[in-house]
Amino acid sequence: MLTKLLKHEFRATARIMGPLYLVLLAVALGFNLSARLMDSGNFVLNMLAALIILAYVAAIIGVFVVAFILMLQRFYKNLLGDEGYIMFTLPASVHQHVWSKLIVSAVWFIATGVVVILSAFVAAADVSFFTDLLDVFPKLFEQLNAYYAFNGTAFLLEFLALMLAACMSFSLQFYAALAVGHSFANHKMALSVVFFFVFQFVMQMASGILLISLDNGAIRHLLAAMNFHVTGVAAMHVAMLGLIILSVLYGAVFYIVTTITLKKRLNLE
Repeated sequence: MLTKLLKHEFRATARIMGPLYLVLLAVALGFNLSARLMDSGNFVLNMLAALIILAYVAAIIGVFVVAFILMLQRFYKNLLGDEGYIMFTLPASVHQHVWSKLIVSAVWFIATGVVVILSAFVAAADVSFFTDLLDVFPKLFEQLNAYYAFNGTAFLLEFLALMLAACMSFSLQFYAALAVGHSFANHKMALSVVFFFVFQFVMQMASGILLISLDNGAIRHLLAAMNFHVTGVAAMHVAMLGLIILSVLYGAVFYIVTTITLKKRLNLE
């Protein structure tokens, strides 16, 4: 059933995100052309180029904003709004409903970042740019293979895992706030906003306590007692893994709050 839910979510969201990505890439191409027009000395062409540059910046902001709003809208509309009556009659568990929203949101957040980076390449591209890339990449891969083959691959995988965990944790914090806020009979959306800031405050306090404990050396003393010493590249791997674990724990807290609330306290009236 999760597969079917994912297909439905991707179809519903791709109709919005796909055209936006095409618009962003088209504006990036216009940015590329306009950057050359700004040296023409013509006032009208310079104004047109400036407007296209502003449009490109607005397009970048717009795709991120739409991805964020879409993440909230799909969860709210499908599970907390009128469609919730239908969705919860399907032969799917609460966990499957949440995971379908979570996976699709994370994919679109990551895809948005990739498309924005691609648009930057389009905006900056010219013949010499691609020629330089063709010269740089072989040398870069040669260096990575010669010195950092394993570590480079590991860092890339760790970074992707961290981005995925961070995107899911980010989404789950909003899901938890919406779910708890809509467990009440009145002022559901207002309470959702309140609970979001409450959750944010609690997590900031927890993060502050963790940083204080690190500053006091409690963790260092514990690691020293365990005879655990890492330096250089190994320390960077440990730091990345630590960030991934923290992101997973952060998201797990909100996942538990979301699923329990949807199971026990959801109020669709």
